[in-house]
Amino acid sequence: MPTYPGISSEAFRHPLDRQAEQALRSVPGFDLVARKFVEFLTERPQYVFQMGNSIQVGPRQYASVYQIFRDCLRDLDIYPEPNLFVSQSPIVNAFALGQEFPFILLNSALLDLVNEAELRSVIAHELGHLKCGHTTLIQMAIWSTQVISGLAERTFGLSLLVSTGLVMAFYEWLRKAELSADRAALLVMDDLSPVVSGMMRVAGGSSRYAHELSLEEFMRQSERYQALDEDGLNQVYKFMLYNNSSAGVFLSHPFTVERVHFLREWAKSEEYRQIRQGNYVRAQAPGAVEVPAQTSEAAHANASQVEVDELRRQIDALQQEIDRIKKGG
Repeated sequence: MPTYPGISSEAFRHPLDRQAEQALRSVPGFDLVARKFVEFLTERPQYVFQMGNSIQVGPRQYASVYQIFRDCLRDLDIYPEPNLFVSQSPIVNAFALGQEFPFILLNSALLDLVNEAELRSVIAHELGHLKCGHTTLIQMAIWSTQVISGLAERTFGLSLLVSTGLVMAFYEWLRKAELSADRAALLVMDDLSPVVSGMMRVAGGSSRYAHELSLEEFMRQSERYQALDEDGLNQVYKFMLYNNSSAGVFLSHPFTVERVHFLREWAKSEEYRQIRQGNYVRAQAPGAVEVPAQTSEAAHANASQVEVDELRRQIDALQQEIDRIKKGG
């Protein structure tokens, strides 16, 4: 497998990803949501949840999966090493979250469905999200949707300020971010087939009838899907399927066959050929996941003490609020 030492995410980031992010940041309300998100919410609960409820992958836990993970980290020049978890779930899925505590989660159903090459492709895809710095905006998108739908317990006064337009902009960006992560998978695999095959399995794969799946036919399906755009009405339908604002349903991923189309186009491009030859944009700083490494036991102790003090402050504030409510009752 090829490796890309020093590669920057800008070398493979899809232009639609960049454009959608710029559009998102210009939507009224984005700055307010960003400030509130950073002020009140952290990624630590997600990390704690996975540590408490999933299996942390390592040299003695899912060792073969861990080796694939390590290979992908090397190929995309990502360090420090994020965490990798496997969760018991019948849903075929994987995702990446976190910036200070980055991690990738693989559902157990995914491990049972895909082969080793396809699993490598999925892991590389999720690492592509981390490499591109997508995870903070992904978390903001999830939170904003919860705020506007009333699922978030505390909205900090944002429930009336988060507009449907902002949520739509978030999801438009989420879908375009997938295209960049797909490119990361192709770079690691250096072969289109396992990447597309993995997509096909996630879209509608079956362990029992896997021998009846045709990769070539799935690619032809992607071509037929693109041809639907020749009718302008179909483009309207696609938009409505992606953004059903009346029902509060927004798709976070492009349709699978659409992703196949974009990736096949890039696989034939001069840009991809140049990257494979080693001609790509280098990162100004090594690595991609901005997790400050602890350089000494003292530094670790200091950081831990700060976290303990902050937790105590939050507990004190919570207790004061409970006492106030009791008095009011």
